[in-house]
Amino acid sequence: MDSLEKILRQAQTIAVVGLSNHTERPAYEVAQYLQRSGYQIIPVNPHESEVLGEKAYPDLLNVPQRIDIVDIFRRPEFVPEIVQQAIARHVQVVWMQPGAENYDAAAQAEQAGIVAIIGMCLRVQHKRAQS
Repeated sequence: MDSLEKILRQAQTIAVVGLSNHTERPAYEVAQYLQRSGYQIIPVNPHESEVLGEKAYPDLLNVPQRIDIVDIFRRPEFVPEIVQQAIARHVQVVWMQPGAENYDAAAQAEQAGIVAIIGMCLRVQHKRAQS
């Protein structure tokens, strides 16, 4: 089992940063897929109160439960702040979706002992691991 497969198998809770109720956006489609695959999804978006039937939080610091993976759907310039919050929360994995890549923030995460996955779609990797 490779490390991506292990991460996906062990994770239970995924905070999806940038998730909104815009059903046509990739963040919604990926989060919906992950939810249907058995993961607990935590929407993180200050402009939403609920997405996919789950309470939304304005940022990672306000999420009360443990987070296994932070799945980021934000532009690269917003990623460093998200990674700083992930570090403060002692999250295991930060996952920068295609378009959210920030290599400096990824290096910061890795220096803090967090696995940083850059430029891969979580849904695509999950489907690959299932086959």
